Amino acid sequence: MAGVRTSVLFVCTGNICRSPTAEGVFRAKLAALGWADRVHIDSAGVEGWHAGEAPDPRTQDHARKRGYELGDQRARALRPDDFQRFDRLIAMDAGHLRELRRRCPAGLQARLSLLSGGVEIPDPYYGGPAGFEAVLDLIEQACEELAQEIATSRTA
Repeated sequence: MAGVRTSVLFVCTGNICRSPTAEGVFRAKLAALGWADRVHIDSAGVEGWHAGEAPDPRTQDHARKRGYELGDQRARALRPDDFQRFDRLIAMDAGHLRELRRRCPAGLQARLSLLSGGVEIPDPYYGGPAGFEAVLDLIEQACEELAQEIATSRTA
């Protein structure tokens, strides 16, 4: 990973809706800033129920309509070594953040957070199309802020 300066892992429940959306949106935001090759990005779920599966078809459909392609992603469960491998582990909601804190080694707790501005992303899984659109709205805004933050803080 030559040239990589930082790494970010987005975490939700099963890694088929919110965290893969954040991964895809954040990747696009960084590419627009010319930072695609400087940040290693991944996503995971606190549960491994969907390991190996592509993101939920509704998630992919709504993301694709906004220009984000998520089809190559595959769900995976959070691993113990993720806490060492990633500079930042970003939870999609307060429940995921609590779970990350519970599992995280004491010396690495500072790597854990919600999205920029403390945004919590609601789970669209059991709702309709409006929920997926709302999730995209929140993630786009927060990922834009996160991309700007990383690009400006890591330029030196």
